[in-house]
Amino acid sequence: MTKLFTIGFTQKSAEEFFTLLIDARVNKVIDIRLNNMSQLAGFAKREDLRYFLKSIAGIDYVHLPQFAPTQEMLDRLKKKEGDWSDFRDTFQRLIRDRQIEKTVSPLELDGGCLLCSEVKPDECHRKLVADYLNEVWGDIDIVHL
Repeated sequence: MTKLFTIGFTQKSAEEFFTLLIDARVNKVIDIRLNNMSQLAGFAKREDLRYFLKSIAGIDYVHLPQFAPTQEMLDRLKKKEGDWSDFRDTFQRLIRDRQIEKTVSPLELDGGCLLCSEVKPDECHRKLVADYLNEVWGDIDIVHL
């Protein structure tokens, strides 16, 4: 069985964020944000995060933008041109069309943690990615940190 974690960094201190990852024994953070270099990301800005993960916790980092929504999708959601269900349906079509399950293997994701910014997974694309991979691969234990 593949174990796959998910986490959002917003509204978490660096201490809380890294402690959650360490306590869960995450071996790799899989950044699935389209925009991961913003100053607003604080400690979770791409290059800083890569350094902190390795230095603090010995955790690897990889960026998989093929697991992210398009800029157009994010802009529509921000401008409230549609709601979560519209975004969800469009994003699910996008990851199916991209065949994201062919870009990585369950073994590569085992013990990994999908990262994005949303506090809770309920209305976040990281949950949609995890659920989709479980649907196509099966036998994934998904844990939202």
